[in-house]
Amino acid sequence: MKLLTIETRQYLNYYHSRYQQVQAFGVDLYVMNGEGTTDFWPADHYRLVGSKKIDEMIECARRWHATERFDGVITFSEAAVIAVASVAEALGLPGIGVDAARNSRNKYLMRQAYQRHGVPIPAFRYVTELDEALAAGQEFGYPAILKPTLGAGSHFVYRVDSPAEMELRFNQAIVGIQNMFWLGAEADGVDLGPSGLLVESFLDGREYLMEALAWDDEVYLGSVVDRITVEGKNFDDDVHHAPTSLPPAEVARVHEVVTAAAHAQGLRRSAMHAEVRYHHGAPHVLEIAARVGGGGLDMTARITGGYDPIRAVVDVGRGVRPTVEHYRPTGTHAASMCLICDGGTVAHIEVPAEVSESDKVFLLKVTARPGDVILRPPDGNTIFGFLGTTGTSMRDALDTMTDLAAKIEVTLED
Repeated sequence: MKLLTIETRQYLNYYHSRYQQVQAFGVDLYVMNGEGTTDFWPADHYRLVGSKKIDEMIECARRWHATERFDGVITFSEAAVIAVASVAEALGLPGIGVDAARNSRNKYLMRQAYQRHGVPIPAFRYVTELDEALAAGQEFGYPAILKPTLGAGSHFVYRVDSPAEMELRFNQAIVGIQNMFWLGAEADGVDLGPSGLLVESFLDGREYLMEALAWDDEVYLGSVVDRITVEGKNFDDDVHHAPTSLPPAEVARVHEVVTAAAHAQGLRRSAMHAEVRYHHGAPHVLEIAARVGGGGLDMTARITGGYDPIRAVVDVGRGVRPTVEHYRPTGTHAASMCLICDGGTVAHIEVPAEVSESDKVFLLKVTARPGDVILRPPDGNTIFGFLGTTGTSMRDALDTMTDLAAKIEVTLED
């Protein structure tokens, strides 16, 4: 089978490991980047458009499809969801549809879709001016949440505790999103929906992450992960544990709201990453992305839930129903984290053999290289890698992960 995967703007080599997982399923994988480097992928399976204009990307894909006859088109990049839906539609290949892609990418449109269908969500307000943000904060009360409509990776997402802090964070975010990679990497010439900021009411409970699948009328939760980060002002999505601590009755409630939200967005056949947070004892939907979750969430799903999100992407991309069943924990515990250091320019990252060769490590990915700039809030939310470990219990997996993470040394340039 032949699949085409797309990045509108190349994101370093971040998705290489996922592309290699796709190839391991026997897929003949072709890569098309709108903007990027010429040596990103083997030349006979690679096209660099040289532009992220959607018409030029579609035309490049159309010419390539005429000779290779792709079975489907996929992406792992949040910034390419709408572009891939557009390409799939133009080539007559399976896809989620441009409207569903837009609803899944733009958090304001997503909130509006949820609201129309009665999905439990935080109160929200789209704002482009400070006085609008302050009015929303006054109406919803503090703490409140400020986030971009077209963000990703928790960049410029803040908990705001007062009007003075709202002013500070609004001014930082409204400037910062103009140069944010995830907005700049979107295809040109597509309707992205409103670009600005959302103010949302604060949800007071714990957060859970799901790798899920929509197939026609059914939604499957392949894995359920507890987000166990100790939160501050910024949402560093850095520490997770699975299997979930939620009892079966609560998993059923989460499944119900995720199903309603996916259908509200228009997702009928899609691999998904869903985020739910409790408020006053009830699950509320934060968002559903029409892609696989980042970091090691795909590996965590395989280890702790017996569900393979990457395989699901391959199958959905070619229009075949994936092999999936409702959430059933395997009994193995896993903990994972984003690796975070101070802001600055990376000089060197040292990963000792004790970490890289540990039989308890299922995920070790260092994404930063010497010369890369690490941005930390309020300037950005850059991480330098990921680490995941297994254990006989939550405590065992977490302790192992914390101990090994402390052994990784990052040196920044003076």
